[in-house]
Amino acid sequence: MSQVLPKVLLRSSTPQLQFLRFRGKINIQRPQKNSYEKARFLAATMPVLPKPAYNQRCIDYALRDQKMKEVVDNPYNLIIAREVRNWFDHSQMICIFHLNPISQEDLFNAQVAFHKQGMKLKSYGKKILQLAIGGSKYETILPLFDTKHCIVFSPEIKVNQVLKIIKKHPQMILMAGIAYDRYLSKNELVALGTMPDLQTQRAQFAALLQSAGQQVVSNLQQHQTQLCSLLDMHAMGSEQTTAKSEAPSEAKTEEVKEKPADDK
Repeated sequence: MSQVLPKVLLRSSTPQLQFLRFRGKINIQRPQKNSYEKARFLAATMPVLPKPAYNQRCIDYALRDQKMKEVVDNPYNLIIAREVRNWFDHSQMICIFHLNPISQEDLFNAQVAFHKQGMKLKSYGKKILQLAIGGSKYETILPLFDTKHCIVFSPEIKVNQVLKIIKKHPQMILMAGIAYDRYLSKNELVALGTMPDLQTQRAQFAALLQSAGQQVVSNLQQHQTQLCSLLDMHAMGSEQTTAKSEAPSEAKTEEVKEKPADDK
């Protein structure tokens, strides 16, 4: 009995708890907004932390270290930048493309196609391009190189050949270009491809100027030539009238000379 009572009276039970939610699962991405009273309570009980002390010296040191890191350049990047600047200065036509995801094989085929036309397909990083054309007349095209890109350098103006090549490689999207030391958009480059070359245009322009000068000279001499032609016509008419008047007198003299011969 003494052994049974402690087991019955002193036995402890551990309750099992199970939490249930009335409206299903909790949406973590779009949680339910708190009620107005709860929002007021949370706003009132939010702790106010003191702002950290403002230390200008530490900020100046941090900015100076950052500037020093930016100033330090890699010598190899300077060599590549000089090469890029040489390409920009000695190319008659420069085409800038946005490069979509492309396989290395297709990119190599595009390089071969441009090489057959005497052009070079290149790609450089943004820092190298900043070192190469920063502060020059080409600086305005730097925003075009923020994304993945490629550049085509050509010693001659060959817009039609470029357009034919990029038709076979749709991953290359033409954005802009430089030709005849002018910045051209895509539409302007396409229009340039339909025009004749510069030598032909100069010859046409010279012929147009020459024809205009000849027309001005002919207009100025028109009255003089017309007067000369009228005088020539008048002179010819007077000569014809004198010739007609002289012809009957000569006939009469011949008759007079013949009559004495008949009388004999």
